[in-house]
Amino acid sequence: MSHQEPVSTTAAPGTPGALPPGDRAEGTRGGPRAPGRGGGAQRLRTGMGRNLGLVLALALLCAAGVLTAGDRFADVDNVLTILRLAAVIGVVSVGMTFVITGGGIDLSVGAILALCSVWSTTLATQALANDVHWIVIVFTAVAVGAGCGLVNGVLIAYGKVVPFIATLAMLASARGLAEIISNRRTQIVQVPEFRDFFGADVLGVPVLVLLFLVVAALGWVLLNKTTFGRRTLAVGGNPEAARLAGIRVQRHTVMLYVLVGVCCGIAAVMLVSRTTTGSSTHGTLYELDAIAAVVIGGTLLSGGRGTIVGTVLGVLIFTTLSNVFTLNNLSISAQSVVKGLIIVVAVLLQQRLAERSRT
Repeated sequence: MSHQEPVSTTAAPGTPGALPPGDRAEGTRGGPRAPGRGGGAQRLRTGMGRNLGLVLALALLCAAGVLTAGDRFADVDNVLTILRLAAVIGVVSVGMTFVITGGGIDLSVGAILALCSVWSTTLATQALANDVHWIVIVFTAVAVGAGCGLVNGVLIAYGKVVPFIATLAMLASARGLAEIISNRRTQIVQVPEFRDFFGADVLGVPVLVLLFLVVAALGWVLLNKTTFGRRTLAVGGNPEAARLAGIRVQRHTVMLYVLVGVCCGIAAVMLVSRTTTGSSTHGTLYELDAIAAVVIGGTLLSGGRGTIVGTVLGVLIFTTLSNVFTLNNLSISAQSVVKGLIIVVAVLLQQRLAERSRT
């Protein structure tokens, strides 16, 4: 079969699924301004404009933290704590960005993470890791995550199951399997080399944070600089047009869910190293946090536009918000209410900008 190039991400206006110039890939320049349209609105519709808005929001949140919590918030240890917490959910969110950009959704990421953490810390896996190398734990977690993603992708792409239903079923199944394997008990990591490697610092920066930065950087390159990324944008923007252009939409959809599964496996390794445990309770509600960070970052829930930089900023905003609330002894319930309001505002803003771009 001859190779065909994917559809262009700058489809002509009026084409189904087409977005305004500069609205699909982050960091691209927008097209000419519409007559009589304010420059501020145009800048908000570009990736750079959205990211600057997120940076401003993060800066204001940090200022609020300093004003309300003082030195406790600005302390280096507290900043590193925020980054460590952001690292785990951040890796999951990078994978979620690809799935949502491709027009899908994954509600099972938290349960898959729990299953990966349990499977990679069983007595058999740890015994093999002690005999061979601690990398066995990493390989097991990533392989389990990829396998779960493969099941999700096949059900959605070839079984024609709605993503919401397929991943909801995986959520229940993966969490239940994790409970069966662990017998609902916490599994302690007994591989010193594993703990030492992931618990170390490089020039004062935790390895977990560096790993998050590497995953985010690779995700940015994959989405913005490769054929895979262009195909993801095309499939999310208009699957039928992508199919007619020669993209194997079903296979690409499977690859997207495998990718998010791999990210869950990596995040599971990070969480296991940070807590030194594997547990069926790991990753609870991570799917909501990941989706929230992706939406806040500027990725369209309907697909066709994604931004890794925005996702990273979204993760930092939510993690910093939780930290500020914790330092000020505010309840988790209040945090949930504020997060919900932020998500609603973000979605309404997306819809508003989408409507203005069509006029």
